Amino acid sequence: MITSNYSYKDIILIGIFSIFLPINLFASNGEAPSSRPNILLIVADDLGWSDLGSFGGEIMTPNLDELALAGTRLTNFHTAPTCSPTRSMLLSGTDNHLAGLGNMEEELGPNQIGKKGYEGYLNKDVVTFASLLQNAGYRTMMSGKWHLGSSLEKGPESRGFDDTFVIANGISNHFKQERIVGFERDVITKAPYREQGESIDLIEPFYSSELYTDKLINYIKSHLGKNNNNKPFFAYAAYSAPHWPLQAPDDFIKKYQGKYDAGYENIRSLRLKKLNELGLISINKASSSDLWPTWNELDKESQKKEAKRMEVYAGMVEALDHHIGRLIRYLKEAGIFDNTVIVFLSDNGAEGNDPRVILENAAWIPANFDNSIENMGRANSHISYGPRWAEVSSTPYKDFKGFPSEGGLLSPAFVTYSGFKQQTINHTFTSIMDIAPTFLEIAKTIHPGEQYQGKAIHPIKGKSMIAMLNGTTNIVHPENNVMGWELFNRKAIRKGAWKSVWIEKPHGNDRWSLFNLKDDPLEQYDLAGKNTQKLNEMISLWKTYKKENGIIIDEDLNLSYSGSNSHFDY
Repeated sequence: MITSNYSYKDIILIGIFSIFLPINLFASNGEAPSSRPNILLIVADDLGWSDLGSFGGEIMTPNLDELALAGTRLTNFHTAPTCSPTRSMLLSGTDNHLAGLGNMEEELGPNQIGKKGYEGYLNKDVVTFASLLQNAGYRTMMSGKWHLGSSLEKGPESRGFDDTFVIANGISNHFKQERIVGFERDVITKAPYREQGESIDLIEPFYSSELYTDKLINYIKSHLGKNNNNKPFFAYAAYSAPHWPLQAPDDFIKKYQGKYDAGYENIRSLRLKKLNELGLISINKASSSDLWPTWNELDKESQKKEAKRMEVYAGMVEALDHHIGRLIRYLKEAGIFDNTVIVFLSDNGAEGNDPRVILENAAWIPANFDNSIENMGRANSHISYGPRWAEVSSTPYKDFKGFPSEGGLLSPAFVTYSGFKQQTINHTFTSIMDIAPTFLEIAKTIHPGEQYQGKAIHPIKGKSMIAMLNGTTNIVHPENNVMGWELFNRKAIRKGAWKSVWIEKPHGNDRWSLFNLKDDPLEQYDLAGKNTQKLNEMISLWKTYKKENGIIIDEDLNLSYSGSNSHFDY
């Protein structure tokens, strides 16, 4: 780890020295020197790029804003288009197609089932940074959403975590131990929670963000209570908010009553203005699709429903901020805040897709939930907020979750630590795969490369952000760095400022498009016909990326979830 006690030259020497050592640089008892900080990783679920106040939003998020403004805000931090692929890249530091989530388990195509890289869970061809931190003397703990394999053998208990409280399959009702998808029209099934490897029944009602925070605080307390002064911890706060069903305590929802009556375009305009004032962007308009009605094209009843949906969403985000604030206050009260690196991010862009197309949800949701305007946001409601509010959350970028456009890939992200450069904004390209090598450098340990415990594994593709966070350099990747994405047969390849995207109709044009993000960050001006040489270069890079990562394209993939959207039909 680089702190004010280490120069960049020192770290280079440590890194070189470590390569030639058969063991890590730790005390003989396996515990690290006390100089290594704790690490807290906070991941929100489906939070949009501009939702936080510190990223341009009107939602009240004072706790996250204080952290973000104190640290380094990353305006160009990229994830995968959806949750479990992102989480596989996060923990492994490599591409999701290598880590087992080439597609989401729930969306695997017939020609992908059973194929390497498409296991539908975090496979054993990668080693998690949690395992390496654990080996390096850290106490590792997590609370919340896993979604990388639901069984004990595939869960965090088997992938490097000492203390675990998880909703194994994904998320549940935020107030009850109930699944959020219907397998049969009139049956609500139990959600699978585990603690320390044991299935548990929860006391209801609870609220997910509060529950996950309580558990993580208890794990940290227990660790500190064992007089582990020389044993730092890694804590993973894996929240399931604000993923649908949008639910929040009434007190939080009421704060936003009437706030969104002005409609999508008005709120988006206000966010755009604030984003520019904050220095996060220099863009005078926002991207918008013509696939869905504008605010003024809705009738009054639809406007009321849409406004209430966003009120619930905002209340849910503020509740998330409130409970993260509790966690941060605990770190301060325990005297460990200043020695804790805090990283915050969302797992993908804002969620604008329609959950009713999943399994039996079209019939199951109206049969089992009261989605009247008055009841929206409560435990017995089941709503999402649709594509137009997702565009607002993605301001100013194009599209949202499920798409390899910038609106689907950009995450509000920041790093806060007293030993790093503070109160800064960084616009350089960074990736979810950069988290793992960053944490390993903080822990003064290294990734084993291509072998771990006698088994071949994939090496890390990401790069450590430490030098950038320390102010030694302003970049993480070289100018012409290449990164690719593929999910749901939607494809993207990026080299420096150039990006090529393939998205099916009606969302795209069923062919490769070409954009220069430096001049066109909203991906509006397709240069494919004007610059065929660059387009062919990008397509060639895509083919290399596809081969290197074992990508299997399912040409007949049914894009029911992310390819259709009937949100405005109800």
